Amino acid sequence: MRSHTRWRKSVTALTATGGILVCGGLAGLAPSGADASSHREAPLISGAPQYDNTDVYAFVSPDRPARVTLIANWIPFEEPAGGPNFYPFATDARYNIKIDNDGDAQPDITFRWTFKNHYRSGNTFLYNTGPVTSLNDPNLNFYQTYTLERVRGDGSVKVLAKNVKVAPSNVGKASMPNYANLRNSAVKTVGQPGAAPLTFAGQAEDPFFLDLRVFDLLYGGDLSEVGDDTLAGFNVNTIALQIGKWGLANQQDAKKHPIIGIWSTTSRRGVGGSYHQVSRLGNPLVNEVVIAAKDKDRFNASSPSGDTQFLNYVTNPELPKLIEAIYGIPAPQTPRNDLVQVFLTGVPGLNKPAHVTPSEELRLNMSIPPSQNPNRLGVIGGDNAGYPNGRRLKDDVVDIALQVVEGELTGNPNDLGDGVNANDVGFSSKFPYLALPASGSKPTPHASGLTPLPGGDGNDPGGSGSGVPVIPIAAILFGLIALAGAGVSVIRRPRLKTA
Repeated sequence: MRSHTRWRKSVTALTATGGILVCGGLAGLAPSGADASSHREAPLISGAPQYDNTDVYAFVSPDRPARVTLIANWIPFEEPAGGPNFYPFATDARYNIKIDNDGDAQPDITFRWTFKNHYRSGNTFLYNTGPVTSLNDPNLNFYQTYTLERVRGDGSVKVLAKNVKVAPSNVGKASMPNYANLRNSAVKTVGQPGAAPLTFAGQAEDPFFLDLRVFDLLYGGDLSEVGDDTLAGFNVNTIALQIGKWGLANQQDAKKHPIIGIWSTTSRRGVGGSYHQVSRLGNPLVNEVVIAAKDKDRFNASSPSGDTQFLNYVTNPELPKLIEAIYGIPAPQTPRNDLVQVFLTGVPGLNKPAHVTPSEELRLNMSIPPSQNPNRLGVIGGDNAGYPNGRRLKDDVVDIALQVVEGELTGNPNDLGDGVNANDVGFSSKFPYLALPASGSKPTPHASGLTPLPGGDGNDPGGSGSGVPVIPIAAILFGLIALAGAGVSVIRRPRLKTA
């Protein structure tokens, strides 16, 4: 690992190149000049936040290990006090979570949510006209309902739920004195209780965590500004489904066919009434920095079955060259066939289907049980139930990528990180597991949550670990997440567990 002196020299080099990186397309990445996982990743979708996927999560449910939980988020950077209309789902869109259960890069199952608006009165500008104590409260002037459908690969459609109410935006403590009750009421059983799936749609605190303040002269110009969860206090809109493994597996046989691929899409209705895909997301941060600007919108409109057209971005990636230019770390030799495994096929012995068509999907081996002691570093931390075997809410995909690219698995162990090792607020222990959304009445929803400079390792949530500095460049950090395959594809083989 490099010394502090070398890091100081790196800062000098970064200062000289920072403007180039920003002008190279990384500057338009968020309100106040920042971005997160697939938040505003492509030119067209950045202007349509209601249709913009932000993150996808898939994991075996820790409290119900016979089931898998699927979570997809939309509408990045929701300001909690963003009234009076707050943050509804679009009514001219289909929000989808897609499952490939045989590795052929085609969706075998699509869970599709569509939404409808309701107003109790059009004669007021208010979202609610008094305290809201239930989803049926007449004081909730505006609310949404949704229909959930399951679409098979052959095109057959089954309605799983209809007229289910959405958890509203968290207006504030006066308007919604017990928001947790509203959240709980929005969790519904699809069909008969017991083994039937659970569904949820509503607002949640953005679960992605990292420090994005590279644009302030690279963390203040002297690494003084590091370790703050830049997404603290922002909300997203969430759809979530918890379903038995058999309901996702090929031939409904999760023991014989435990590996599935997951991605989410948004399709928007056009003038003629037909729907067109405008957003797509599987692994985090793929479109931001792996895909070049000229192909970003095309990637969002594409399907995994056509991903060979983007193969060169994986085998000959731009980011290692930037790292070499800035830090002097030699870029691995190309073609990067090591990246292909996680990015396009899955890791052999972990989550690679038997007969796989290369395609960008978040792959999950459902036979690996939840960890009794989850490690935020996932597989490289010896925890095969974590990223990139699916993705849990607590998985620190930023630090995983940093440590892997710096040689964690190739003879240079390190504890690098961005100083943000956990979300700013805790997650729930039951479905849908996400934290409650930040309240619109909170005066400082984005208050600093600074942690010490070191990235730490393992389960150290406060970042107090090893004393190893943080790499001070979030623009590169984004790409490293998407390039987690660099090390994840050579996962610590003795630690792998298969069904």
